[in-house]
Parts: sequence; C-alpha cells; structure tokens
Amino acid sequence: MDFVQIDEKTVSRIGLGTWAIGGLDWGAVSDADAVATILDALERGINLIDTAPIYGHGRAEVLIGKAMREHGRRDEFYIATKCGLHWDIPGRAGVFADSTVTRLRMELEDSLRRLGTDFIDLYQVHWPDLLISPEETAALLAEFQREGKVGALGVSNFSVAQMETFRSVAPVASNQPPYNLFEREIDAEILPWCERNQVAVLTYSSLCRSMLGGRLTWGMTFPEGDIRTADPKFQEPRFAQYLKAVDQLADFARARYDKSVLELAARWVLDRPGVSVALWGAKRPEQLKAISGVLGWKIDEAAMREIDRIVTENVTDPVGPEYLTPLVRS
Repeated sequence: MDFVQIDEKTVSRIGLGTWAIGGLDWGAVSDADAVATILDALERGINLIDTAPIYGHGRAEVLIGKAMREHGRRDEFYIATKCGLHWDIPGRAGVFADSTVTRLRMELEDSLRRLGTDFIDLYQVHWPDLLISPEETAALLAEFQREGKVGALGVSNFSVAQMETFRSVAPVASNQPPYNLFEREIDAEILPWCERNQVAVLTYSSLCRSMLGGRLTWGMTFPEGDIRTADPKFQEPRFAQYLKAVDQLADFARARYDKSVLELAARWVLDRPGVSVALWGAKRPEQLKAISGVLGWKIDEAAMREIDRIVTENVTDPVGPEYLTPLVRS
C-alpha cells in the first residue's frame, strides 16, 4: 500500500468509503459484513476510513465504532467524517446543507458518540451552506480543534473561492470532490489549486458509483431506493453511452496491462497529478480483493491519451454528479 501525508499524519492512498455500509442508498448490508469489511480494509493496509452522518443516518459511524472496538487499537484508524447536512427537518422532505452553529455542534457530539471516540482525525464540511459564510464555518471548526475534538479540517464539494475564503480563517488540510474517468470537472481549477496550495485531495465516486466496476450490463435496472435510480448516467440513452465506453475501456485494460476496467479506473485516479487518496466503496470483504491489482504499476501518457479518446468518442452527452447537490434552506 502507498501512503501520503495529511496534516503530518500518514494515511493510505486508498481509503475505505462507507456510504454503502450505511445501508440506505446501496442496498442492505448486515452488521457482520460491514464490520468485517472495515477490519479487512485495515488488514490490507487501508487506515483511512471515510464516513459521514448521512450514511445510513448514523449507521455507518456506529459500525465503524464497533469495528474499532473489536480491533482494539483506535490509533491504527484514521477516521474522516463530515458535518453540515440536515436530512430530518420537520415537515420538509430532502437533504439540506446546514452549517449553522447549533447543527454543527450537535453533529460533532453525535459523531463522537456513534464512533465511540473522543476525537476525529479529519473533520470535513460535507457541502457548502450557501446561507452561512465559509468564514463562520471555519471559525467554528477551528474552535472544535482548540477543544481537542477534531484534528485536521477539511471540506468537500467546495469551489476554489469557497476554499480560499475558508482558509482565510482556518487551515484547509483536505478537499473531497467527486472524481473519476467520467467526472473530471475538478481538472479545470480545483485540482491544480489544491496541488499548488498543498491541500490533500480525497476523491469520492472514484468508480463512478459502480459504473466503472465492470459488473453492469446492458438493460439492467436498479431497485427502488438505490441511489443510481436518481443518477442520470444510469438512465437511457446516457446509460448505453457510458456502458459502451466501459466495454472499450475493459478491452483496452486487458490488452495493454492485463488488468480489469475496475483496476484501470482506480489506477487512473491515483495517477492524476494532485490526487492524494482515492476512496474505495465496499460493503463486503470480497469487494476489496481487487485492490491488490491497483497497486505497483502506473498508467503511461500514451495510455492516458487513449483512455481520453475512448471516453470522448463514446460519451457524447456527458453529465456530472450535480444530482447529489443538497437543497438550500429557505
């Protein structure tokens, strides 16, 4: 396993993403499978465990806490959780960005309790709250630091301007944006800015919500409640475009590197300049086995160009992950 520094802490370049372990948006997962997955990740050298209160509405954090107690060594885990989303506003359906002081203080204490720990290694603002200034949010998180309850401070889904404003009050150790072969919006400004300013980048949706996992088939559908039913990439006619690209990328990966498309896609993220960590979602231990095939090799420049050609020629109506954006409180 390769490693990188985040605020002077050593973390694995592949992190375990626990959105699926929450059990609400990706199908059911048992407590036993979830805990086994977390412990298996640690055995594979993955010490960065990324989570959030909204993953299973607290369940993912509870399961991580259970895994840490079963393992017995809190110091071997680098826990990155988040704050700033509100999904249970009385009388209002949907998920809202909420970085009010009351909300963030409650979320911090709830996360500490669910995780069963007295500090969080990396505390990230999940989404910017357009009704609260980044300076105000940064000042509050800096207060959490002084209280010894959080270590490094991070943001997620922030623009360059929002990160600049945030760091005028408190240091930004990391940014967590979506990034994969099909969703590259951060190439334009965010990734270069983070690299210049030594802000670690933790990419989520590194496999584009399983699109690049190599297991999807033409014409397949997803059960009610699955997050992919709301993702326009998984709706026709776009779905066919993306699957055609995946098929060609799979052929290329086998011919060029004797690798799967999943291994190619994950390696692609890790080889992009400025990327520190690629998050790998899993809810069963066997879903971590392919990690070994991602390590120990690189994608050369000619291959990068061929990957770009395949994506551009096949995905003629691309769309980003905008559907994930939370609602604005009013």
